[in-house]
Amino acid sequence: MSLLNETHNPALRSWVASANADGSDFPIQNLPFGVFRRYGSAEAFRVGVAIGDQILDLSAAHAHNLFTNGAKQATLACCAPNLNAFMALGSQAWAALRLALSRALREGYTLQSALSTCLVPQVDAEFAVPAQIGDYTDFYTSVHHATNVGKLFRPDNPLMPNYKWLPIGYHGRSSSIGISGQAFHRPVSQTMAPGATEPTLTASKRMDYELELGVYMGTANALGEPVALDEAEDHVFGLCLFNDWSARDIQGWEYQPLGPFLSKNFASTVSPWIVTLEALSPYRQPWTRPSDDPQPLPYLDSATLRSSGAIDIELEVFIQSAAMREQGLPEHRLSRSNFRHAYWTVSQMVAHHTVNGCNLQPGDLLGSGTQSGPTLEEAGALIELSVGASRSLALPSGESRTFLEDGDTVTFRGACEKPGAARIGFGEVSGTLLPARALV
Repeated sequence: MSLLNETHNPALRSWVASANADGSDFPIQNLPFGVFRRYGSAEAFRVGVAIGDQILDLSAAHAHNLFTNGAKQATLACCAPNLNAFMALGSQAWAALRLALSRALREGYTLQSALSTCLVPQVDAEFAVPAQIGDYTDFYTSVHHATNVGKLFRPDNPLMPNYKWLPIGYHGRSSSIGISGQAFHRPVSQTMAPGATEPTLTASKRMDYELELGVYMGTANALGEPVALDEAEDHVFGLCLFNDWSARDIQGWEYQPLGPFLSKNFASTVSPWIVTLEALSPYRQPWTRPSDDPQPLPYLDSATLRSSGAIDIELEVFIQSAAMREQGLPEHRLSRSNFRHAYWTVSQMVAHHTVNGCNLQPGDLLGSGTQSGPTLEEAGALIELSVGASRSLALPSGESRTFLEDGDTVTFRGACEKPGAARIGFGEVSGTLLPARALV
């Protein structure tokens, strides 16, 4: 697990003035990675680092020969249309480049004039999914979400017997993962209406979002070689915001016996920036398991996990309907939660995923599953907030929602913040539901 070092010093200030502004998601203590080009241009997508309201173009910085040693090798790997080659270099290279960037972006840097030519305003950029995602696994790490949803279907026994023993997951679809701003059509598939004797092919009537974090893998493990729990985070490049859109009525009909399929594979949306685990070090917290719950098997437990396995990341969900946009109304917050409530941690997800010898690759994505807190106001999905559509949520426009309507835009934001540490933000991820296409 990452240790604190000079890059976390909250007193550091950047010569990029916007990075020093109160409330900035991207101060010099953060330095997340993404892939961008100038909006509307024919330029190649390339790797950049967010600093304030700017992007540092790493290909341009490499061309200026501004870095040396390990950082120089790392910037060479970043001269690519995605982050996979850099991810594959491992945690020492990631840390070396982050340290070099921190020093180069601090006030007083002697080569500031040269590096300043490598900046691109974020408002002038468009983004791509930052890595080529070979495989995607979605987990189910919030016991509160699992319990809330389970109660809707199994009131007397909401959790399946294996939930508290292992991190539940399923293999998802990577090809339909898009970048923030993704707009997609309401999915069509079979559903079984209550009381019906046979299913029909129809557009989903119960569209939902899922408030998740995405976990990007870095260095690979060889096929057949498990990753030990205390080594797991050395293989993790960083985290992003992630919306794993869900069609609940399609899911309810198809998920037995093999789990989600068409209810999940039509769209998932990631935020542009990947925040490194190193940047999140000041926000580590002890991870605990209730004493009356089963304690993890030895391969999923350690003293390091117990002392610092949880991460304090505040998460928020906002909605803006088409009518709200037409009326000039701002987005409306639906809920707020925190990743520290997760029942299973990042390292436990990786350790369990590989305990059978499964080989994870650079750029592979793990979804955390919906992150809900212990109260209803902290629910990370509409199926929970509306208690299975039994209660409506009022919007400022006079509309109400139990599930999403066509034209709704959903936005997630996330940040870490506490006294004595720099704010570490994730930016945002947004997506818009379009009407269904004509039925086939």
